[in-house]
Amino acid sequence: MKNKAYLVTILYLLFPLSGSLYGVGEKTMQFTGDSLWNMADYRSGIAEVGQVRSKPVLVLSSAYSQVGDTSGSSLDMSLSFDEGHPSLFRDTSGNYRITASPSLVAVDRRYARAGLGAALFLGASPEAGRANTGGGPLVLEPQSGAALFAPNNRMRDFTVEFWLHPLNLENGEEILLWISALPSQASRQQFAFQRILCVSLKNRLHWSFLNFFSSPDGKGSVDIDISGVSAVVPKNWSHHLIRFDSDTGLIEYLVNGVSEAIVYATSTGREGGEVYSPVAGEGGSFVLGGGFSGMMDEFRIHGAYAPGVSVRKYPVPGGRIETRAIDLGAGSNGVQKIDVSGGKTSILDTRIASEYRQNGRFRFSDDSEMQFFIRTSDNPYRWDDHWLPVTPGSDLGSSVQGRYVQLAVDFYPSANGESSPYLEELRITYLPDEPPLPPGQLTAVATDGGVQLTWKHSPNPNTRGYLVYYGTSGDDYFGVDAALGASPIDAGRQNTIYIDGLKNGSLYYFRVAAYSHTSPYHVGEFSREVRARPLQGLTAAR
Repeated sequence: MKNKAYLVTILYLLFPLSGSLYGVGEKTMQFTGDSLWNMADYRSGIAEVGQVRSKPVLVLSSAYSQVGDTSGSSLDMSLSFDEGHPSLFRDTSGNYRITASPSLVAVDRRYARAGLGAALFLGASPEAGRANTGGGPLVLEPQSGAALFAPNNRMRDFTVEFWLHPLNLENGEEILLWISALPSQASRQQFAFQRILCVSLKNRLHWSFLNFFSSPDGKGSVDIDISGVSAVVPKNWSHHLIRFDSDTGLIEYLVNGVSEAIVYATSTGREGGEVYSPVAGEGGSFVLGGGFSGMMDEFRIHGAYAPGVSVRKYPVPGGRIETRAIDLGAGSNGVQKIDVSGGKTSILDTRIASEYRQNGRFRFSDDSEMQFFIRTSDNPYRWDDHWLPVTPGSDLGSSVQGRYVQLAVDFYPSANGESSPYLEELRITYLPDEPPLPPGQLTAVATDGGVQLTWKHSPNPNTRGYLVYYGTSGDDYFGVDAALGASPIDAGRQNTIYIDGLKNGSLYYFRVAAYSHTSPYHVGEFSREVRARPLQGLTAAR
C-alpha cells in the first residue's frame, strides 16, 4: 500500500494540479506503409509490395512456394529471379553456382509471373550466348555433393519445372540444356556425351534425353524424346513441368498442369519393363535461355516425382495477418470502430490494375475479398480464441473493450486466382478509459481522535470509487494511524468518510483521488489538499 501511495505522490509531483485535466475524447491509432507491415506479427501467405499505392501495401504472396504443391525437402535447385539484378540471381538451395551473362535482364513484379521478379532473355543464338559466359546467358554448375546433378550421381525421382513467357518462340530457341561427360562402365578413360535439351519446335516444347537414362548394370542406356501437343502462346505465361517416376520409369510432361505426353524409360519402352534410371555425368552444367527470347520465372528442380501443381497466381486458401498486441493504455478502453482503406490489384500484361475502397465490405466482383476480425484482452499474453468479425467503418458500440487490442485480416484471391485484395491502412478509433477527474470541494472537520471528510463527486461517469490519502506532512501521504488502515483508504462510491484512530494533537493532511476500476486501481489526480488536527473534546456531526 505504501508503494502505491508513493507512486501516486510521484505522479502528483510530475503533474501539478494547476491546469492539468485529462482529455475524454476519442483517440485514433493509424497504421500504414512500413508501420502496417511491422505491426503484422503473424503473416501467412502475405507479402509487402510497392507500386500499387503511394506507400507499400499488404497483398497475397505470389511466391511460387505458395503456388506449387511440391515438397520443400526435395528441392534441389530454386531460382526465383526476385533479387533485382542478374548478378544477384542465386540458387536458394545452395547446390549450384550461377554465372549470369551481361545480356541477361532482371524485370520487376509487373512483368513477373510469381514473386517480385523474373529473368528476361534477349534472344542471342545459343552459340553466341554460350560464348559470352563460357556457357550461356545463365549457367548453373553443381557445387555441392548433395546436388541432384553432382558428378556420377545415380538419381531416383526428379522433376523440372518453370514458367515461360516467350516473345515469339521461333523454331530452335533453346530453353534448357544440360551437358556433361558420362564415364564408360568399362573404362574410366572413355566418355559418352550426355545431354538434356528443351527446345522450341513448331510452337511447342520438345525434350530430348541423350545418354541420361542408364540400365541397372550401367552397360546400356535409352534415349528419350517427348513433346507437348498444345501450342505455347507467345506473350503469355505458361507453366512447364517434366517429371520421372523411378518405380515405373514413367516420364510425364505437363503444360499448365495438364498432361501433354507420357513415355517410359524402360527396356521395353512401355510400363512393366526394366527401369532405366538417370545418372549425371562429370563436368556438367545447365544452360538456361540459350537463344531464347522472352522471360522465365521460378525455375526449379526437385529430387522427387512432384504431384500436379496449381497454375494460379495466388493460392486458393489465401493468406492471413494477425497484429501484435496493441496497447491502448491503462483501463478498459472502448473500441468505437475500425477504419480501413485498401482494394484489389492484378497485373494485366505489364499494367497494374487496382481498385480502391474505404470501409464497408471488402468483397469485389471477381470474388477477391478481405475479412476483418478483432479481439481484446487485459493481458497481452493471454487471449481467448474468439475473434469478433467486424465491418470496417461500422460502430462497434460497447461490445469491444479492453486495454489490449489485436486485429486479424483474412485475404482471399479472385475466383481465377489472378487478382489479390490489398490492405493499405488500418485505423483504430477508441474511447480511452482515462482516469477520472478529482473530486471537488474537499473539506475536513476535526473531532476527538478523528477527522470527518466530505467532497463533491467527480464529474466522470466512469468513476467507480475514491481513495483517501493521509499523512502528517504536506508531502507525505503515508499515514498508518487510522483505524481503517494505512493510506490510501478505499472509500468506495461514497463522498464522505470518517477517519478515526488518529492521534490527538497531530496535524493531518488529506487528499482524495477518484478511480475508474479496481483491478488494478486506475487512479486520477489528487483533489486539493486539506488539513485538520484532532483534539480531545472536539465533536462533529457524523
